[in-house]
Amino acid sequence: MSGILYVTGTPIGNLSDLSPRAAQTLSEVDFIAAEDTRVTLKLLNHLGIKKPMVSYFEHNKRERGEMICARIEQGENCAIVTDAGMPCISDPGEDLIKLCEERGIKTVVVPGPSAVISALAVSGLETGRFTFEGFLSVNKKSRGEHLQSLRGEKRTMIFYEAPHKLPATLKDLYETFGDRRLSIVRELTKVHEEVIRTTTKNAAEHLSDGSVRGEIVLVLEGAKEEETQSYTLEAAVALAEKLMENGEKATNAAKEAAAATGFKKNEIYKELLS
Repeated sequence: MSGILYVTGTPIGNLSDLSPRAAQTLSEVDFIAAEDTRVTLKLLNHLGIKKPMVSYFEHNKRERGEMICARIEQGENCAIVTDAGMPCISDPGEDLIKLCEERGIKTVVVPGPSAVISALAVSGLETGRFTFEGFLSVNKKSRGEHLQSLRGEKRTMIFYEAPHKLPATLKDLYETFGDRRLSIVRELTKVHEEVIRTTTKNAAEHLSDGSVRGEIVLVLEGAKEEETQSYTLEAAVALAEKLMENGEKATNAAKEAAAATGFKKNEIYKELLS
């Protein structure tokens, strides 16, 4: 009889946040698939649990995913964990879930802490509707396209960001969205937890010096109604020019700007060339 894959949430900082059910699951499964076995070993030592582990991360997920599924199909139960928080959210565990679905393997979720929801809850921004955008690309062109696609987004937007990339990101947010409310949530559940409720303008001008460190979640205010109203042709051209600055060819930039603003591609392209 086939076993079960338990998608198990782990603490995002404070080990006391591990649920009793998660601890019981980790103690009862046959083996654990971990993003980094060294990180998970610290958690297991804290709990007094000894359990076989296999590493499962971005660069070995195809090979290890097949092996993990084969073991489950032979009757073993497995818990998948990430270094912190819920597996499969901005995490290669997403692929293992899809593989289990394809092979008819049962999956059970053991909920745990989530940096996304925790940051949103303390952000001070609207929580009724939101969109999680994960990590922004390090590629300048892809990064620009991602942000431009969100210009008219009315929902609160949540991003993960690494501290060394934060200065550039803060400047990009202000340049793309103008001056909006922004919460910078760092080191959630840890000793130095901090919520910086500011604006994109203030953050770009005063917080992009590299002084904000730690694990960071950015919570950005959505567009107001007046921001999503019809573009002028000048604004459409400016949007196309921004796309070109990020490496897009003029024809593609005009096409994307036309889709975003409602103007005809030829109108925008003509203005770009003039």
